[in-house]
Amino acid sequence: MSTLTSLLPPLQIGRHTIDSPVVLAPMAGITNRAFRQLCREYGEEGLAAGGATGATSLYVSEMITSRALVERTPVTMKLIEHGPEELPRSIQLYGVDPATVGAAVRLLRDEDRADHVDLNFGCPVPKVTRKGGGAALPWKTELFRGIVRAAVREAAPAQIPVTVKMRVGVDAEHETFLDAGRIAEEEGAAAVALHARTASQAYSGQADWSRITELKQAVTTIPVLGNGDIWSAEDALRMVEQTGCDGVVVGRGCLGRPWLFADLAAAFAGSQVRVEPTLAEVCRVLRRHAELLVEFHRDEAKGCRDIRKHISWYTKGFRVGGQLRRQLALVNTLADLDSLIDTLDLDQPWPGEAADGQRGRAGSARVVALPDRWLDSRELNEQQRTAIAQAELDVSGG
Repeated sequence: MSTLTSLLPPLQIGRHTIDSPVVLAPMAGITNRAFRQLCREYGEEGLAAGGATGATSLYVSEMITSRALVERTPVTMKLIEHGPEELPRSIQLYGVDPATVGAAVRLLRDEDRADHVDLNFGCPVPKVTRKGGGAALPWKTELFRGIVRAAVREAAPAQIPVTVKMRVGVDAEHETFLDAGRIAEEEGAAAVALHARTASQAYSGQADWSRITELKQAVTTIPVLGNGDIWSAEDALRMVEQTGCDGVVVGRGCLGRPWLFADLAAAFAGSQVRVEPTLAEVCRVLRRHAELLVEFHRDEAKGCRDIRKHISWYTKGFRVGGQLRRQLALVNTLADLDSLIDTLDLDQPWPGEAADGQRGRAGSARVVALPDRWLDSRELNEQQRTAIAQAELDVSGG
């Protein structure tokens, strides 16, 4: 293990000291309270294995729409709930209007619902970019500046740090990350995180970590975090060594594998201990995840429907069989899940390479859906102002 990475200092996000310089990326339909709890528990185990204690990592909520939060929609108010053990409480906000984002941060501040706010400028989903949001928004530099400024201003009285997550740009011809990083730094953001792909790449191809290096060289007074293609603790250590970034953001790599946070915490604490569970241990975590989802939804059927998408990730690489996988993906009750788990060969050891590597859909490169004539200028025209005014109405609270 490299001396450089084993001696990486704790991550400082405003007033919060994160002992393991790792952030759980917000993922829609994934990073609810149930999954965050599992990741946190494993992170604490990994930190203890390295001989340290404290705030293991930063675990960010699903993306919350600012407009829906201000309007207090029931789904959104449920998504911002945190368990008593979740400290610091971290919420990611999406918004396209400085006033609305500011109002959302003010609500979180006044009602003491968050200790950290992350702003989403990285989402490549067409329904978001089509309205000028997510990864499309930093192209409009003054709009971007206004949103960051409003969030930082409203968060400041409670010393809530605001961070910014973004992509390299819209596409290879329309990069935004260096300008956005400098603006975020100027406006008082506590850190910036870069997913080293453009919006047009979505999750396809390979993340270009050299862009993280460029951002680290351009943004010098606040932490710079790297994101993209971290499938193992070794990938995270390599990213830090190659780019000089101050920490890592992990998304798809932990799907069906919350124990990755144990590996990451241990690795950054200087330990080579890694979690390699048997199928029995994996199924124990899967079953607990399902229980936590039932508790989160307060409904067994909803919780079981939610766990379905996780099952293929948990069982990746193990000998399960196509028919049984299909049955597992249709469970309606915890009893159904228990019955199917009982039919598995639970003595199977960790399958190694078959379970490692990429998780989640990579997709393919595409033309980014954008408002009319969006790329003609870095400034908003009146037609675009009207279009983005409706942007949040088309994005759910989750």
